[in-house]
Amino acid sequence: MKRVLANDGIDKIGKLLLEEAGFFVETTKAAEGQLAETINSGNFDVLLVRSATKVTSSVMDACPNLKLIGRAGVGLDNIDVKYADAKGIKVINTPAASSQSVAELVFAHLFSGVRFLQDANHAMRIQGETKFNELKKSYSSGIELQGKTLGIIGFGRIGQAVGKMAIGLGMNVVASDPYIKEATLLIHILPTQQDISVKISTIPLEEVLTQSDFITLHVPGKVNGKAVIGGRELDMMKPGAAIVNAARGGVIDEDALLHALDSKHIAFAGLDVFENEPTPAAALLHHAHISLSPHIGASTAEAQERIGREMAEGIISYFKN
Repeated sequence: MKRVLANDGIDKIGKLLLEEAGFFVETTKAAEGQLAETINSGNFDVLLVRSATKVTSSVMDACPNLKLIGRAGVGLDNIDVKYADAKGIKVINTPAASSQSVAELVFAHLFSGVRFLQDANHAMRIQGETKFNELKKSYSSGIELQGKTLGIIGFGRIGQAVGKMAIGLGMNVVASDPYIKEATLLIHILPTQQDISVKISTIPLEEVLTQSDFITLHVPGKVNGKAVIGGRELDMMKPGAAIVNAARGGVIDEDALLHALDSKHIAFAGLDVFENEPTPAAALLHHAHISLSPHIGASTAEAQERIGREMAEGIISYFKN
Protein backbone atom coordinates (compact mmCIF):
# COMPACT_ATOMS: atom_id res chain seq x y z
CA MET A 1 0.00 0.00 0.00
CA LYS A 2 1.34 3.40 -1.01
CA ARG A 3 1.27 6.03 1.72
CA VAL A 4 0.41 9.71 1.23
CA LEU A 5 1.13 12.57 3.63
CA ALA A 6 -1.21 15.46 2.76
CA ASN A 7 0.68 17.93 4.92
CA ASP A 8 -1.47 20.94 4.01
CA GLY A 9 -4.66 18.90 3.72
CA ILE A 10 -6.65 17.60 0.76
CA ASP A 11 -10.33 17.90 -0.15
CA LYS A 12 -12.47 14.98 0.99
CA ILE A 13 -13.17 13.88 -2.60
CA GLY A 14 -9.42 13.63 -3.28
CA LYS A 15 -8.86 11.64 -0.10
CA LEU A 16 -11.77 9.33 -0.96
CA LEU A 17 -10.48 8.70 -4.49
CA LEU A 18 -7.02 7.85 -3.18
CA GLU A 19 -8.37 5.52 -0.50
CA GLU A 20 -10.63 3.76 -2.99
CA ALA A 21 -7.54 3.20 -5.16
CA GLY A 22 -5.75 1.53 -2.24
CA PHE A 23 -3.67 4.43 -0.88
CA PHE A 24 -3.32 5.31 2.80
CA VAL A 25 -3.78 9.08 3.36
CA GLU A 26 -2.58 10.95 6.44
CA THR A 27 -3.75 14.57 6.89
CA THR A 28 -2.10 15.44 10.20
CA LYS A 29 0.23 18.39 9.57
CA ALA A 30 3.90 18.10 10.42
CA ALA A 31 5.74 21.22 11.55
CA GLU A 32 8.42 22.53 9.16
CA GLY A 33 11.30 21.28 11.31
CA GLN A 34 9.73 17.84 11.69
CA LEU A 35 8.66 17.24 8.09
CA ALA A 36 11.48 14.86 7.13
CA GLU A 37 11.15 12.93 10.38
CA THR A 38 7.40 12.56 9.84
CA ILE A 39 7.85 11.34 6.25
CA ASN A 40 10.44 8.77 7.30
CA SER A 41 8.68 7.54 10.43
CA GLY A 42 5.48 7.08 8.46
CA ASN A 43 7.29 5.54 5.48
CA PHE A 44 5.42 7.90 3.14
CA ASP A 45 5.86 7.58 -0.62
CA VAL A 46 3.99 10.81 -1.48
CA LEU A 47 4.07 14.29 0.02
CA LEU A 48 1.23 16.69 -0.81
CA VAL A 49 1.57 20.41 -0.04
CA ARG A 50 -0.08 23.72 -0.83
CA SER A 51 1.76 27.01 -0.34
CA ALA A 52 2.45 26.71 3.39
CA THR A 53 4.92 23.79 3.35
CA LYS A 54 8.35 24.25 1.76
CA VAL A 55 10.00 21.18 0.26
CA THR A 56 13.74 21.78 0.18
CA SER A 57 16.68 19.72 -1.05
CA SER A 58 17.53 18.81 2.54
CA VAL A 59 14.05 17.35 3.06
CA MET A 60 14.42 15.26 -0.10
CA ASP A 61 17.88 14.07 0.90
CA ALA A 62 16.56 12.98 4.26
CA CYS A 63 13.63 11.01 2.75
CA PRO A 64 14.92 8.20 0.49
CA ASN A 65 11.47 6.61 0.18
CA LEU A 66 9.87 9.75 -1.24
CA LYS A 67 8.74 9.14 -4.83
CA LEU A 68 6.29 11.95 -5.61
CA ILE A 69 5.62 15.51 -4.43
CA GLY A 70 2.26 17.07 -5.26
CA ARG A 71 1.50 20.79 -5.10
CA ALA A 72 -2.21 21.54 -4.73
CA GLY A 73 -2.20 24.68 -6.84
CA VAL A 74 -0.56 26.33 -9.82
CA GLY A 75 2.91 27.49 -8.83
CA LEU A 76 5.82 25.39 -7.63
CA ASP A 77 7.76 28.14 -5.87
CA ASN A 78 7.85 26.28 -2.55
CA ILE A 79 9.34 23.11 -4.06
CA ASP A 80 12.93 22.70 -5.27
CA VAL A 81 11.77 21.18 -8.56
CA LYS A 82 15.21 20.96 -10.19
CA TYR A 83 16.59 19.05 -7.24
CA ALA A 84 13.58 16.73 -7.23
CA ASP A 85 14.13 16.01 -10.94
CA ALA A 86 17.79 15.25 -10.29
CA LYS A 87 16.82 12.76 -7.57
CA GLY A 88 14.14 11.13 -9.70
CA ILE A 89 11.27 12.41 -7.56
CA LYS A 90 8.17 13.19 -9.59
CA VAL A 91 6.59 16.62 -9.03
CA ILE A 92 3.00 17.33 -10.08
CA ASN A 93 0.59 20.22 -9.57
CA THR A 94 -2.98 21.20 -10.46
CA PRO A 95 -2.66 24.06 -12.97
CA ALA A 96 -6.25 24.15 -14.22
CA ALA A 97 -8.28 23.59 -11.08
CA SER A 98 -8.22 27.06 -9.53
CA SER A 99 -8.49 29.29 -12.61
CA GLN A 100 -12.15 30.24 -12.08
CA SER A 101 -11.81 30.96 -8.37
CA VAL A 102 -8.71 33.15 -8.80
CA ALA A 103 -10.32 35.03 -11.69
CA GLU A 104 -13.43 35.75 -9.61
CA LEU A 105 -11.28 37.05 -6.75
CA VAL A 106 -9.53 39.44 -9.15
CA PHE A 107 -12.90 40.97 -9.98
CA ALA A 108 -13.87 41.05 -6.30
CA HIS A 109 -10.84 43.30 -5.76
CA LEU A 110 -11.60 45.37 -8.85
CA PHE A 111 -15.20 45.98 -7.81
CA SER A 112 -14.05 46.73 -4.28
CA GLY A 113 -11.60 49.32 -5.56
CA VAL A 114 -13.76 51.14 -8.08
CA ARG A 115 -16.64 51.46 -5.57
CA PHE A 116 -14.45 52.00 -2.43
CA LEU A 117 -16.07 48.99 -0.77
CA GLN A 118 -13.09 48.08 1.40
CA ASP A 119 -13.18 51.56 3.00
CA ALA A 120 -16.92 52.19 2.86
CA ASN A 121 -17.71 48.91 4.61
CA HIS A 122 -15.47 49.87 7.54
CA ALA A 123 -16.78 53.44 7.70
CA MET A 124 -20.42 52.32 7.64
CA ARG A 125 -19.90 50.09 10.67
CA ILE A 126 -18.45 52.99 12.66
CA GLN A 127 -20.38 56.02 11.37
CA GLY A 128 -23.30 54.65 9.38
CA GLU A 129 -25.95 55.42 12.02
CA THR A 130 -24.92 59.05 12.55
CA LYS A 131 -23.22 60.17 9.33
CA PHE A 132 -25.02 58.27 6.60
CA ASN A 133 -25.49 61.27 4.29
CA GLU A 134 -21.87 62.36 4.69
CA LEU A 135 -20.66 58.87 3.84
CA LYS A 136 -23.01 58.72 0.86
CA LYS A 137 -21.37 61.85 -0.49
CA SER A 138 -17.83 60.61 0.30
CA TYR A 139 -18.27 57.41 -1.72
CA SER A 140 -20.30 58.81 -4.61
CA SER A 141 -17.48 59.11 -7.15
CA GLY A 142 -17.07 55.47 -8.13
CA ILE A 143 -16.52 54.34 -11.70
CA GLU A 144 -17.73 51.41 -13.80
CA LEU A 145 -15.61 48.61 -15.25
CA GLN A 146 -17.65 48.43 -18.45
CA GLY A 147 -15.90 50.17 -21.31
CA LYS A 148 -12.54 50.26 -19.55
CA THR A 149 -9.38 48.42 -20.63
CA LEU A 150 -8.08 45.53 -18.54
CA GLY A 151 -4.44 44.60 -19.03
CA ILE A 152 -3.59 40.98 -18.22
CA ILE A 153 0.08 40.20 -17.59
CA GLY A 154 0.47 36.44 -17.93
CA PHE A 155 -2.06 34.92 -20.32
CA GLY A 156 -2.11 31.29 -19.26
CA ARG A 157 -5.13 29.47 -17.85
CA ILE A 158 -5.89 31.98 -15.10
CA GLY A 159 -5.17 35.02 -17.25
CA GLN A 160 -7.52 33.70 -19.91
CA ALA A 161 -10.24 33.01 -17.33
CA VAL A 162 -9.91 36.64 -16.22
CA GLY A 163 -10.13 37.72 -19.86
CA LYS A 164 -13.40 35.85 -20.37
CA MET A 165 -14.98 37.57 -17.39
CA ALA A 166 -13.73 40.97 -18.51
CA ILE A 167 -15.21 40.53 -21.97
CA GLY A 168 -18.48 39.42 -20.40
CA LEU A 169 -18.52 42.69 -18.44
CA GLY A 170 -17.99 44.71 -21.59
CA MET A 171 -14.33 45.50 -20.98
CA ASN A 172 -11.59 45.77 -23.58
CA VAL A 173 -8.84 43.20 -22.98
CA VAL A 174 -5.14 43.50 -23.77
CA ALA A 175 -2.61 40.89 -22.68
CA SER A 176 1.10 40.25 -22.47
CA ASP A 177 2.85 36.88 -22.26
CA PRO A 178 6.34 35.96 -23.49
CA TYR A 179 5.27 32.38 -24.29
CA ILE A 180 1.79 32.88 -25.79
CA LYS A 181 1.34 34.82 -29.02
CA GLU A 182 -2.39 34.30 -29.35
CA ALA A 183 -5.27 32.71 -27.48
CA THR A 184 -8.86 32.00 -28.39
CA LEU A 185 -11.30 32.52 -25.53
CA LEU A 186 -14.53 30.51 -25.59
CA ILE A 187 -17.16 32.37 -23.60
CA HIS A 188 -20.14 30.20 -22.70
CA ILE A 189 -23.50 32.01 -22.64
CA LEU A 190 -25.70 30.09 -20.21
CA PRO A 191 -29.18 31.25 -21.29
CA THR A 192 -28.59 30.27 -24.92
CA GLN A 193 -26.03 27.50 -24.29
CA GLN A 194 -23.84 29.03 -26.97
CA ASP A 195 -20.11 29.70 -27.11
CA ILE A 196 -18.70 33.00 -28.32
CA SER A 197 -15.16 32.81 -29.66
CA VAL A 198 -12.85 35.79 -29.08
CA LYS A 199 -9.27 35.80 -30.34
CA ILE A 200 -6.71 37.81 -28.34
CA SER A 201 -3.21 38.46 -29.67
CA THR A 202 -0.68 39.35 -26.98
CA ILE A 203 1.34 42.56 -27.13
CA PRO A 204 4.53 43.77 -25.40
CA LEU A 205 4.38 44.42 -21.66
CA GLU A 206 5.09 48.13 -22.10
CA GLU A 207 2.03 48.53 -24.35
CA VAL A 208 -0.20 46.75 -21.84
CA LEU A 209 1.02 49.06 -19.08
CA THR A 210 0.42 52.26 -21.05
CA GLN A 211 -2.97 51.26 -22.51
CA SER A 212 -4.72 49.78 -19.48
CA ASP A 213 -7.05 51.31 -16.94
CA PHE A 214 -6.56 48.25 -14.74
CA ILE A 215 -3.74 45.70 -14.57
CA THR A 216 -3.96 42.16 -13.22
CA LEU A 217 -0.95 39.87 -12.75
CA HIS A 218 -0.83 36.13 -13.40
CA VAL A 219 2.87 35.34 -13.61
CA PRO A 220 5.33 33.38 -11.47
CA GLY A 221 8.03 35.19 -9.55
CA LYS A 222 11.25 35.82 -11.45
CA VAL A 223 14.12 33.42 -10.83
CA ASN A 224 16.40 36.27 -9.79
CA GLY A 225 13.82 37.51 -7.28
CA LYS A 226 13.32 40.81 -9.11
CA ALA A 227 9.79 42.18 -9.24
CA VAL A 228 7.95 42.05 -12.56
CA ILE A 229 6.30 45.36 -11.69
CA GLY A 230 8.65 47.90 -10.12
CA GLY A 231 8.81 51.67 -10.01
CA ARG A 232 9.56 51.98 -13.72
CA GLU A 233 6.57 49.86 -14.72
CA LEU A 234 4.23 51.64 -12.30
CA ASP A 235 5.32 54.99 -13.72
CA MET A 236 4.38 53.75 -17.20
CA MET A 237 0.79 53.08 -16.14
CA LYS A 238 -1.94 55.64 -16.77
CA PRO A 239 -2.43 58.21 -13.99
CA GLY A 240 -5.32 56.93 -11.89
CA ALA A 241 -4.98 53.32 -13.08
CA ALA A 242 -5.15 50.41 -10.65
CA ILE A 243 -3.43 47.05 -10.20
CA VAL A 244 -4.34 43.65 -8.73
CA ASN A 245 -1.93 40.90 -7.69
CA ALA A 246 -3.43 37.47 -7.02
CA ALA A 247 -0.38 35.64 -8.40
CA ARG A 248 2.73 35.61 -6.20
CA GLY A 249 4.13 37.81 -3.47
CA GLY A 250 7.11 39.76 -4.79
CA VAL A 251 5.76 40.06 -8.34
CA ILE A 252 5.07 43.71 -7.42
CA ASP A 253 7.72 45.80 -5.67
CA GLU A 254 5.71 46.68 -2.58
CA ASP A 255 7.74 49.78 -1.68
CA ALA A 256 7.31 51.13 -5.21
CA LEU A 257 3.59 50.35 -5.05
CA LEU A 258 3.18 52.27 -1.79
CA HIS A 259 4.98 55.25 -3.32
CA ALA A 260 2.72 55.16 -6.40
CA LEU A 261 -0.38 54.99 -4.19
CA ASP A 262 0.76 57.80 -1.90
CA SER A 263 1.52 60.02 -4.90
CA LYS A 264 -1.95 59.16 -6.29
CA HIS A 265 -0.43 58.04 -9.59
CA ILE A 266 -2.08 54.67 -8.87
CA ALA A 267 -5.68 54.93 -7.64
CA PHE A 268 -5.85 51.63 -5.79
CA ALA A 269 -4.40 48.15 -5.55
CA GLY A 270 -5.88 44.75 -4.76
CA LEU A 271 -3.51 42.31 -3.05
CA ASP A 272 -4.13 38.66 -2.27
CA VAL A 273 -0.42 37.78 -1.99
CA PHE A 274 2.51 39.43 -0.25
CA GLU A 275 6.30 39.36 -0.14
CA ASN A 276 6.43 38.40 3.53
CA GLU A 277 3.71 35.86 4.15
CA PRO A 278 2.37 35.23 6.72
CA THR A 279 3.48 38.63 8.09
CA PRO A 280 2.72 41.24 5.39
CA ALA A 281 4.13 44.74 5.80
CA ALA A 282 2.01 46.90 8.11
CA ALA A 283 2.10 49.78 5.62
CA LEU A 284 0.18 47.61 3.14
CA LEU A 285 -2.32 46.34 5.69
CA HIS A 286 -3.25 49.83 6.85
CA HIS A 287 -3.29 51.65 3.52
CA ALA A 288 -6.69 53.14 2.71
CA HIS A 289 -6.37 52.46 -1.02
CA ILE A 290 -5.48 48.76 -0.92
CA SER A 291 -8.12 46.04 -1.02
CA LEU A 292 -6.77 43.06 0.92
CA SER A 293 -7.32 39.31 1.16
CA PRO A 294 -5.14 36.64 2.86
CA HIS A 295 -3.95 34.50 -0.11
CA ILE A 296 -7.35 32.94 -0.80
CA GLY A 297 -7.31 32.87 -4.61
CA ALA A 298 -7.98 29.14 -4.81
CA SER A 299 -9.98 28.95 -1.59
CA THR A 300 -13.46 28.13 -2.80
CA ALA A 301 -15.30 24.89 -2.16
CA GLU A 302 -15.50 24.21 -5.89
CA ALA A 303 -11.81 24.89 -6.53
CA GLN A 304 -10.68 22.75 -3.60
CA GLU A 305 -12.82 19.87 -4.85
CA ARG A 306 -11.33 20.21 -8.35
CA ILE A 307 -7.82 20.40 -6.88
CA GLY A 308 -8.37 17.34 -4.71
CA ARG A 309 -9.79 15.35 -7.60
CA GLU A 310 -7.04 16.41 -10.04
CA MET A 311 -4.31 15.69 -7.49
CA ALA A 312 -5.70 12.26 -6.65
CA GLU A 313 -6.01 11.34 -10.33
CA GLY A 314 -2.42 12.46 -10.94
CA ILE A 315 -1.07 10.34 -8.08
CA ILE A 316 -3.09 7.27 -9.07
CA SER A 317 -1.99 7.61 -12.70
CA TYR A 318 1.68 7.97 -11.76
CA PHE A 319 1.81 4.80 -9.70
CA LYS A 320 -0.36 2.86 -12.12
CA ASN A 321 2.04 3.63 -14.97
